[in-house]
Amino acid sequence: MPAPADAPAPEPPAPPIPPAPPAAAKAADPRGHWFLLAVAMLLVAAALVLNGYVTNVVGETHAQPPPAADRATPELEEARRGGPVLNLTEGRPASARLPARTIALTFDDGPDPAWTPRVLDALKKHGAKATFFTVGSKVAKYPELARRIVAEGHELGNHTYAHADLAAVPGWRLRLELSLTQQALAGATGLHTTLARPPYSSTPEAVTGPQWESLREIGAEGYLVVLTDLDTKDWGRPGVQRITESSLPARGRGAVVMMHDSGGDRRQTVEAVDLALQKLADRGYRAVTVSRALGMPSAHRQADGTDRFVGSVLNLAQRAAESVTTGLSWVLFVAGALTLARLLFFAVLAWVHARRTRGGRRRRGRAPTWPAPPPVTVIVPAYNEEAGIQATVLSLVETTYEGDLEVLVVDDGSTDRTAELAAELGHPRVRVIRRPNGGKPAALNTGLMQARHELVVMVDGDTVFEPATIGNLVRQLADPAVGAVSGNTKVGNRRGMIGRWQHIEYVIGFNLDRRAFELLDCMATVPGAIGAFRRSALLALGGVSTDTLAEDTDLTMALCRAGWRVVYEEKALAWTEAPTSLGQLWKQRYRWCYGTLQAMWKHRRAVLERGPFGRRCLGYLGLFQVLLPLLAPVVDLMALYSTAVGDPLPVVAVWAGFVVVQALTGWYALRLDGERASALWVLPLQQFVYRQLMYLVVIQSLATAVLGVRLRWHTVRREGTFGSARPAGPPLA
Repeated sequence: MPAPADAPAPEPPAPPIPPAPPAAAKAADPRGHWFLLAVAMLLVAAALVLNGYVTNVVGETHAQPPPAADRATPELEEARRGGPVLNLTEGRPASARLPARTIALTFDDGPDPAWTPRVLDALKKHGAKATFFTVGSKVAKYPELARRIVAEGHELGNHTYAHADLAAVPGWRLRLELSLTQQALAGATGLHTTLARPPYSSTPEAVTGPQWESLREIGAEGYLVVLTDLDTKDWGRPGVQRITESSLPARGRGAVVMMHDSGGDRRQTVEAVDLALQKLADRGYRAVTVSRALGMPSAHRQADGTDRFVGSVLNLAQRAAESVTTGLSWVLFVAGALTLARLLFFAVLAWVHARRTRGGRRRRGRAPTWPAPPPVTVIVPAYNEEAGIQATVLSLVETTYEGDLEVLVVDDGSTDRTAELAAELGHPRVRVIRRPNGGKPAALNTGLMQARHELVVMVDGDTVFEPATIGNLVRQLADPAVGAVSGNTKVGNRRGMIGRWQHIEYVIGFNLDRRAFELLDCMATVPGAIGAFRRSALLALGGVSTDTLAEDTDLTMALCRAGWRVVYEEKALAWTEAPTSLGQLWKQRYRWCYGTLQAMWKHRRAVLERGPFGRRCLGYLGLFQVLLPLLAPVVDLMALYSTAVGDPLPVVAVWAGFVVVQALTGWYALRLDGERASALWVLPLQQFVYRQLMYLVVIQSLATAVLGVRLRWHTVRREGTFGSARPAGPPLA
């Protein structure tokens, strides 16, 4: 690390500072990524909807209670007196019963990876065949089980795609449920089926009027409807013995028996199947499929190539949707946990920083002090700053600092009266330097070359200092290990909503963080609005680099990598003019974010160097300022989805919890900065516009950087918040 002197030394010879690069042709901002983002969001939304449909979140249905007044038609009365297998494909309904000593075991709601294999093993043990009324979404999820059912000689039936109550859905949904299940079967097994059983059905006698209408629609689709003779109600887990007794026909009659191989713990069902088959065999029963029991051809039909392809795509899409939803759930959990942990951790570090600085200490012992106020040069780079340049300069020369002070206003080729207005003040401490336009880094480098003193303060042309600010900045440089000091930037124009949002962000997101960064030795940015430096340290780096659009971040990282400490001085107050419109805010943050990405890439090798700076600083920026903002659109999408299709209370509760934690952190940050806590009333509203703007800026900046587009400097229009005089106290608070 350089060994800076305790007091200002004669100014060292300055190494050559690279000139500003020639102005490049304007490169258009990339736009194609917005289309890609929209497509990605649509795909994520489609995955959420598909997974919600599969899990019965979207369009959820439950068994409907019997209607109070159920008028039975003659056809319904006839069906109630008939057998469990209904042919409704023709005008008049026909039903059939199984022959004597013939049993058709049927299993609903599967396949299930835990219980279907055990049911199949029990059937194989007794040489029995059964009919499985499968849920299409589960076939798509576990296609290998559907194939095993077919391979072992059993029969597949249609039990809808999402286990919807067909008596409670419109006709289009009924047809969709049946069709999707057929596609899922085709994709998994290459087969279609002619058998169907609606969920929540039972014996013919229990069919209600609405159910009858749905059965007729199923028949109209060409299906043979299979109800049951014996409903074991095993879903209620009444016990193995009771399930077994419920599955045994009386007096040698044939019967269709309803059981379940999914939907919960089916251990009792598996044991009951084994016992029932043994007893049925002792009574001379044969256990076969429904079609075989009725002497009909197999219910299976070969699906054509198109249906197989569509079914395979459907099954793949469903599994992908489930994976995406599961993955996003974990990502959101981790992101939420990291965000909360960051807020709490940084609040604790800020508390530690406040305790240390309250006693005038930095790290160990008391901070070093200057024997006498050292001379200071203040550099003000200015381009078209006529709206506020006089207020800035006056705030500098009217300081309470007692040391020698010079103020260099470097006019960077302004096309307005910036230079003239600064010169009109006629103050002996102020020098106006004119140069051709070359950008802010070039203007700062010109100021460095012209500076007479070792200690340099840099301030933007739209910023005003408090009287004690220069002295508070410079006192930290009495420590020879400190190469730069970050001041406390505050928003001066806070009256509008956008200004209030930025005020909250500056206090919580910037100044609170800098307290933590100092303790962690990973200060990322000394803001261009207010910072103090050692001139010799900057010249040793070659001056202010023109490599990035965030010259302040680039310079701070370079100083840290060179071994200098960078600290934060909360008492060094500067009031800056923040953008007043969303468009101006977008321009400013776009440049900041893009420049930060450039600086991160430029200093990427810092993660391999000794010391904590690279890993902590770049790791933090990469995680919290790049990765998490990229995930933010998905957070909003899932929040909207959950609110629209489910109970909004959990979403609102989580959101409110985050806002409360942010508010508590914000209250503490405002308290540390001596600000009013009443500013927090805008914090909940910040989540609906400002937050979205910030993460869209990150997406735009990342796309610009990845595509290699060279972004130009975006100039923000000045409103002249501070007029021509330095404000006393918080301006426009």
